[in-house]
Amino acid sequence: MSDVPTAKTRPASNWSAIWILPLIALIIGGWLGVQAYRSAGVEIQVRFKTGEGIVANKTEVIYKGMPVGKVTELELDATGSNTGVIATIEMNKAADTQLTTGTRFWLVKPSVTLAGISGLETLVSGNYIAVDPGKGEPTKSFKALASAPPLSDSEPGLHLTLKADRLGSLNRDSPVFYKQIQVGRVKSYKLSEDQDTVEVKVFIQPAYASLVRKHTRFWNASGISIDADLSGVKVRSESLSSIVAGGIAFATPEHRKDSPPTDPSLPFRLYEDFDAAQAGIRIKVKLTDFEGLQAGRTPVLYKGIQIGSLKTLKIEDDLASASAELTLDPLAEDYLVEGTQFWVVKPSISLAGITGLEALVKGNYIAIRPGDKGARPQREFEARAKAPPLDLKSPGLHMVLFADSLGSLEVGSPVMYRQVKVGNVQSYQFARNSKRILIGVHIEKEYANLVNGSTRFWNASGITLTGGLSGIKVKSESLQTLMAGGIAFDTPKPDVPLKRHIPRFRLHESEEAANRAGTLITIRVERADGLKPGTPIRFRGLEVGSIESTDLTDDLQAVLLRARINEAADRITRVGTQFWVVKPALGLVKTENLDTLIGGQYIEVQPAARSQGSQRDFIALAEAPEVKGQEIGLPITLSAPRRGSIKPGVPVTYREVAVGKVTGFELGQNADRVLIHILIEPRYAGLVRGSSRFWNSSGFGFDWGLFKGATVRTESLETLIDGGIAFATPEGEQMGNPARPKQTFALFDKPDDVWLQWAPKIQLGK
Repeated sequence: MSDVPTAKTRPASNWSAIWILPLIALIIGGWLGVQAYRSAGVEIQVRFKTGEGIVANKTEVIYKGMPVGKVTELELDATGSNTGVIATIEMNKAADTQLTTGTRFWLVKPSVTLAGISGLETLVSGNYIAVDPGKGEPTKSFKALASAPPLSDSEPGLHLTLKADRLGSLNRDSPVFYKQIQVGRVKSYKLSEDQDTVEVKVFIQPAYASLVRKHTRFWNASGISIDADLSGVKVRSESLSSIVAGGIAFATPEHRKDSPPTDPSLPFRLYEDFDAAQAGIRIKVKLTDFEGLQAGRTPVLYKGIQIGSLKTLKIEDDLASASAELTLDPLAEDYLVEGTQFWVVKPSISLAGITGLEALVKGNYIAIRPGDKGARPQREFEARAKAPPLDLKSPGLHMVLFADSLGSLEVGSPVMYRQVKVGNVQSYQFARNSKRILIGVHIEKEYANLVNGSTRFWNASGITLTGGLSGIKVKSESLQTLMAGGIAFDTPKPDVPLKRHIPRFRLHESEEAANRAGTLITIRVERADGLKPGTPIRFRGLEVGSIESTDLTDDLQAVLLRARINEAADRITRVGTQFWVVKPALGLVKTENLDTLIGGQYIEVQPAARSQGSQRDFIALAEAPEVKGQEIGLPITLSAPRRGSIKPGVPVTYREVAVGKVTGFELGQNADRVLIHILIEPRYAGLVRGSSRFWNSSGFGFDWGLFKGATVRTESLETLIDGGIAFATPEGEQMGNPARPKQTFALFDKPDDVWLQWAPKIQLGK
């Protein structure tokens, strides 16, 4: 029995091959689930006004001819006051990124209008929903458009805006023709913002975009145009489709074949018909003198040549003016710009002569003077009350005289040189400040060399009487100046060049005033407030000269005063002499020069201490020069986000006691801050420490509470009116070291309450 082997035991396995099949089924099910999730669509909701033409599980969403979704459910929307239909749509998952607030949906169905048939493909496939992706925030709720949106401006081609007085029979998708070939269509139309015109958006196909030039004319080609007279009948129509659906045509005039390409951002005018587009340019002119004008008969003349006619004339409700519509030759289009002038010409008889004599034969007419070619185009003008002065481009010398009063001068008054007429007055008007008269004068070409920089002009109108015990002297320039007024001049020095292309001279009231002695100088000031001819120039209260004229500099950045020094001219007209304007100053900070409130502002002069050469042109100081040695103390710089009401001279206070002042301000290096410069008086320099806090004490603060009442806080009456800066210094160890010269501190808008409690003991300087 011992030879029998011992049995070996082995543990039984729990795994069986039968588990392979469930595991495979699980893997396949998981894969199918992933595929189903990945292919699942995105559910959105689109609200329509009506469900007509929409069928659940049938109506598709089409984008560029391809289905991208389908309506899965259709239900009524009763959530709002305007009931509608909510269509639940399952969109392809790839369209998820395009579902934004800018995406638009609309229903496409067959439509028959005068402009044509649209949606014809739906007769076979059925109605469908079109989609136009846009930009915006992701969303799953949309509101459908009532109709297809207009063509996008991003569509290749030329997109233009036409402005018309009325729409006519134009409609959306009305054709646009060029030589009776359709090259585009109307996109949309709407009233302009001012509701005076209609803005029509049109699209020109890319192949024809180059046909539209800067000077192309568009006209309404709708319907049939019939022109009948004794010579026959003329019928015009662009095409059969334009008769039914309306249309627009365009062409470029023959004389504009070299016109440059158009700027799509600039609108075109849509003319009423072919004749209006080709035969003339319509403009509007407001007239204050319309006597003798007749619509359809009054011509528009340029140098005696007719270039247009008066089309309509409507008297305004005030009966004092009229609106005229003129039709001008297209050749004048480039000259209908800013600066173009219109006026009515009719016979006129005055002491200066007879004008408008040709109107006795032709009748009253409208004259035009074109503006400079290249200026900004303009189609509405206001006519002048009288003829403008001679064109500055005309031969001869054109100049301007300024005077305190016009006297008996008028347009046409003669300009005399040694009692020989060499020119005449062209115009007159008030200066900008209405304190002087500007007189336009023209000197004939052959006499232009008689005028130079030393010429002096005076009013020679009427009769001058001078007398005494020895008798009476009567003087008049000529019989013509006695009746019509006139100007005379003299040129004492030869070869003195003119300083300007259009010279400016003072017109003296008499020959004696023109010949007064003295030295002429110029003073440049920033502004001419209160300064005028006759304003005195004083030195220590004594009048040493006066201003003769005030003019703007060529760059319009300053005012040039021309003055005459009559006393101590050799001491004043030196290098180093200083001029400044003395004017009143009223305020709690500074009150001075109160005498100028009655006597007016004047120019103060400080002659140079030593002779450093003569000088005739000066630049006035912005203010009176300060006495040397005044700027003593501790200079400090404050940095603030803005200047506020801070200005030079306002006080710097410590515990409401003025201890310094503001000396100036400037922008920081990077222009992101304002640097305010202050000066602390020497005695109070020790009050400023490294931990000092500065704040703007201008104006006042208002604190109100229901139980505590209202509190008004201001640093002082001075700072309330003129502004100011205050500062405080902490106590104890927080005080810090004394401030260094030109050290920079921050300027706060208002103080903290704790700053106002600081009361350190600091010994004041002597």
